[in-house]
Amino acid sequence: MGTSPFEITGKSAIVTGGVMGIGFGVVRRLVEAGANVLIADLNGDLAAQRASELGGPGKTASVAIDVSAVDAGEMLVSACLENFSSVDILVNNAGIYPMSPMLGQDRGVWQRVIDINLTGLAFVSKAVAQQMVSRGGGGKIVNIASIDALHPSMVGLAAYDSSKGGVLMFTRSLALELGPHGINVNAIAPGGINTEGSAAPLQGSGMTPEEMEAMVEQFAAAIPLRRMGEPDDIAKVALFLASPGSDYMTGELVVVDGGRLLS
Repeated sequence: MGTSPFEITGKSAIVTGGVMGIGFGVVRRLVEAGANVLIADLNGDLAAQRASELGGPGKTASVAIDVSAVDAGEMLVSACLENFSSVDILVNNAGIYPMSPMLGQDRGVWQRVIDINLTGLAFVSKAVAQQMVSRGGGGKIVNIASIDALHPSMVGLAAYDSSKGGVLMFTRSLALELGPHGINVNAIAPGGINTEGSAAPLQGSGMTPEEMEAMVEQFAAAIPLRRMGEPDDIAKVALFLASPGSDYMTGELVVVDGGRLLS
């Protein structure tokens, strides 16, 4: 039967924001599939703990990093090469989503969202892509966008929505540039996902716990599959996009939202 189209044994990956939620779900799937994974996160202690917890065919390492730092991309490439000797896969997952109506938006908070969600993602991608081009042999870049790149979910996420819309267009632009080098660049648009931090924006919105619960229930009720997503729902698609199974896809946005955008 030959090699599986989803075979990534021995490949080396970087996952940003990899200590919880979607990021950790992606790390687990990549390790399970045999990849070596560098877990990159602002919380270095938890990243190291996650790396030590994971057992599987692949190996793990960790690094503490703020993806918005000017040299974050170069630091991540260096750490991955030091631990695994190659960089074959990048999953840009790190992101923040503070909630604030635009009329009350703080300029510093807006800039922090853009710096992490879009600018950091772009320049980490640049550094990884440079390494991939220099080495030859192609590679995979997977960006975690959002359904908010296509349609706003609610009032209060103007900065987040703008950053994720930018991720979508950056994905397409970089795919066009890197295609001749055999590097696939694709994005995933998650819908509502149950994660440790999913309630954080609502907690800062002034809503009562009851109001927050009602909003989540209302959102879930509009999902045709009648449930919120789990991190593994996104991780399985990320694994596909990181594998040879997606070799003839680039510049694409894969929506994984239980059908939410249909309603």
